[in-house]
Amino acid sequence: MDHSAHSEHSEAMPMDHSGQDMKHAEHMAAMNDDVTGAEAVLTSYRDALTARDAEAIAALFAEESFIYENGKAEGSFTHYMEHHLGPELDAITSFTFGEPTLAVTRMGHMAYGRETYSYRIELADGRVIDREGVATSVLAHDADGWKIVQYHSSSRSPRN
Repeated sequence: MDHSAHSEHSEAMPMDHSGQDMKHAEHMAAMNDDVTGAEAVLTSYRDALTARDAEAIAALFAEESFIYENGKAEGSFTHYMEHHLGPELDAITSFTFGEPTLAVTRMGHMAYGRETYSYRIELADGRVIDREGVATSVLAHDADGWKIVQYHSSSRSPRN
């Protein structure tokens, strides 16, 4: 029996997938570099706050979302809007941001954002609130585009 002929046929031929792997890696890298949609959602959130547009704000959050603010779990965005942000928006006559920074990193269908800013709120009763703030956010992408699924912000009085 000729074992050399048999062994040639029983060995699996290695398949070269390196071209496919490179195409997939390039596609993932290109996708991960495209953060414009996620950045636009976070910028739109800031713009909607300054416009005090509750409907525009709500459109930016996923149905299943979580809000954390200044050391407090605010629950879902719907709960936060009904019990916290909504009533605040009604009392605000002016909301302005200063010196905002935004950095977004994307990983496939998820992205996370890091923001710094200052803001000034003028209330109907004449009070003025000046603060420095930071926020981190997690966004998810689906057929409807980017939505915020988790948002955590905190602020403090300006310090020199």
